[in-house]
Amino acid sequence: MIYKNSASFKLVLMIYLLSKLLYYGISGKGKLLLKSYLQNRYQRVQIINSYRNSDTFSEWTKMKYGVPQGSIFGPLLFLVYINDLPKAIEHKAIPILFADDTSILITGPNNIKFQSDVNIVFGKLNKWFKVNLLPLNFYKTYFIQFTNKSTRTSDIQITHEDEQICTATETKILALFINNNFSWKTHIECINSKLSSACYAMQSVKPYVSINTLKMIYYSYFHSVMTYGLVLWGHSSDSIKIFRLQKIIIRIMMGYRSRKLFFNLDILPLPSQYILSLHLFMIRNKNQFLVNSEI
Repeated sequence: MIYKNSASFKLVLMIYLLSKLLYYGISGKGKLLLKSYLQNRYQRVQIINSYRNSDTFSEWTKMKYGVPQGSIFGPLLFLVYINDLPKAIEHKAIPILFADDTSILITGPNNIKFQSDVNIVFGKLNKWFKVNLLPLNFYKTYFIQFTNKSTRTSDIQITHEDEQICTATETKILALFINNNFSWKTHIECINSKLSSACYAMQSVKPYVSINTLKMIYYSYFHSVMTYGLVLWGHSSDSIKIFRLQKIIIRIMMGYRSRKLFFNLDILPLPSQYILSLHLFMIRNKNQFLVNSEI
């Protein structure tokens, strides 16, 4: 058995990574350069003491194998290592990879076939993990069924090494909280809390800065949060809560009430911002939509 913290395990991982780099066309001097980057490196810890104007260093330690922690090149090597994961399941599911966050989408109108596809895909994933010497983080793995109001959820159980994968009714994907019925209520409640804090911060700095600085703060701490994923959740009935907070922070910035506050600040209200986001999304992805002549 190879233990994960052993030098032999890291050596095997390095060999796997180099073989994948070779598969993608990196050979010759490029491969030798990367090999020297992945083995027999030296590192030490530096502690900067600004009060005493002196630095403290640890002893140099030789790292026989592995990617240096915190390196810029590390994430790219990781993406190369997992780049072939979608091929293991592409005929049964749609994989979505973003850094080390992997989501698998499986669809099916028939419950029996759907459960069969889920178990097949998960079996292939486990096999890929074992072949590539990567462990599955069991406690961060969830199964969620997306349904509408007229469809019931199926009693599907997925196991991993005799343990059942936890079934969830909501999950977080790339800072978006998604419910199993796409109500977006959880996500709106989450950003509602963040935007309330932004309103308080705006009220605190309002007496000390100019209106231009207040607009910079608005776009940095409020607008950026409000517009993230707006094209997805902007249609929700709960979005009115966010619009109310937007009106509050605009009143704080101007110091008075008026119907022309948004116009005076040259800021779009949330409903208008939602419409703009939809138009921009369609323009940027117009190749994904059909025109009338094609229908």
